[in-house]
Amino acid sequence: MSNRRFEMHNYRQVIFRMRSGQSDRSIAQAGIMGRTKCALVRQIAQRQGWLDQVALPAEEELAAVFFRTPASQSHPSTLTPFAEQIANWHQQGIRGTTIHQSLKRLCGFSGSYSAVRRFLKPLEKACEKPSCVLDFAPGEAAQVDFGRGPSYADAWNHEMVRTWIFVMTLCFSRHMFAMLVTNQSVATWLLCHRLAFEHFGGVPARLIIDNLKSAITRACYFEPEVQRSYAELALGYGFLISPCPPRDPKKKGQVESAVKYVKGSFSPLRDIRCLEEGNRQLSQWVLEVAGNRIHGTTRQRPLSLFCEAERHLLRPLPAQPVELAAWCRATVHGNCHVQFEKCQYSAPFRLVHQSLWLKATQSTVKLYRDTELVAIHPRLHRPGQRHTIDEHMPPEALAFKLRDPQWCLRQAETIGPGCEQLIRTLFADRVLDNLRAAQGVIGLARKYGPARLESACNRALLHDNVHYRSVKTILEKGLDQLPSETPLAPLPTIYTQAGRFLRPAMVN
Repeated sequence: MSNRRFEMHNYRQVIFRMRSGQSDRSIAQAGIMGRTKCALVRQIAQRQGWLDQVALPAEEELAAVFFRTPASQSHPSTLTPFAEQIANWHQQGIRGTTIHQSLKRLCGFSGSYSAVRRFLKPLEKACEKPSCVLDFAPGEAAQVDFGRGPSYADAWNHEMVRTWIFVMTLCFSRHMFAMLVTNQSVATWLLCHRLAFEHFGGVPARLIIDNLKSAITRACYFEPEVQRSYAELALGYGFLISPCPPRDPKKKGQVESAVKYVKGSFSPLRDIRCLEEGNRQLSQWVLEVAGNRIHGTTRQRPLSLFCEAERHLLRPLPAQPVELAAWCRATVHGNCHVQFEKCQYSAPFRLVHQSLWLKATQSTVKLYRDTELVAIHPRLHRPGQRHTIDEHMPPEALAFKLRDPQWCLRQAETIGPGCEQLIRTLFADRVLDNLRAAQGVIGLARKYGPARLESACNRALLHDNVHYRSVKTILEKGLDQLPSETPLAPLPTIYTQAGRFLRPAMVN
């Protein structure tokens, strides 16, 4: 018997033809039903008395006779003993392959994965919820999403660079803006919005978005938390942010379809050598191909519908472009610096280990303690760079940083020539860095005065004992106040000649 499925009206038509005297061959030639099937139907109709009745049998009566019991009911599934456990796992979102492996491991199931797949099919249909089509007025809303874009080989290191496609679709006209990017960071997210609004020449009243971290810091059905940078952008351009409920992408099905269309129509067989070339090709494709196609839902060209009915209803762009600023929390580390995008910026030392708000624009980085501005830095872009303001450092660290060898020499000149000579002698050491020793010698002037320090340095030089400890000991014991000593007289000549009984040196 053929596997063709016949509806009740097919059976009624065949019975009507049989009652009219047509043979099985003529019915089969009409293409309604094969001869074998007609013979079977004729036998059933004769037993039921349908060929002798005046009125044709109702569809319910035909269904009671011709309805075939599905194989799943005639032959119970091997998974019936585990039905409750499988239903529980399916409600938890566990995949079918995992369920099959768990049944084999835990329950001793020996069947194939096809049995599991057939068993899950009615469960999946039961979980599907009905939905409705959302209609939008011109300029009312736009939907935003990311999709995987084409890859290209980097010209410098020849590595493959993966891209993402940012898509913003106007809900009424289906006109879109698309752009290739290499990341989904906050700065990229904000820049794409600005370029999209400039592409449309206006701003829609509401943006329907997903719960990505660049826009929503905490996804929630009732009260989602918006990223501070994105909130400022919304205030600047005057649009409302409408996040979809978590795990419910159907609420932005228009942009989901647009992303699939871009991935299926633009990305394949596309030769892209760099990001700029890819965006140039994508922009041309959006205006020439995507904008002029007959849309499957509106049955109109998106670009024409946008120009005729939606462009003039968008909100106007602000007179000055909104400043794109990325906000984030940053902790002040023990070195009095915060880190942002692999660059470091100093903060006042009193805020060490505290969390600050960091606002980064294209040219500046600002640090806030709640609403108080505590630091402003120029924006650094090369990883590893550091910008430090000296006033942010602790006093002792700043003092050590500023008291370099040049500072020590300048201070020694004001004290006297003896002190200057002693400092230069310390710095002339070829083994030890005597910066702290020089700083210590200069610091003795605060306690003992410049005059006494100069005298102590002269006494240390006289005895060739150029050390910080020596100068300090001279001052502590008051030796600098004693009469100046006369240098020791040279030894007599008789002691400098060779000894009387000294043997001469052996000469080879």
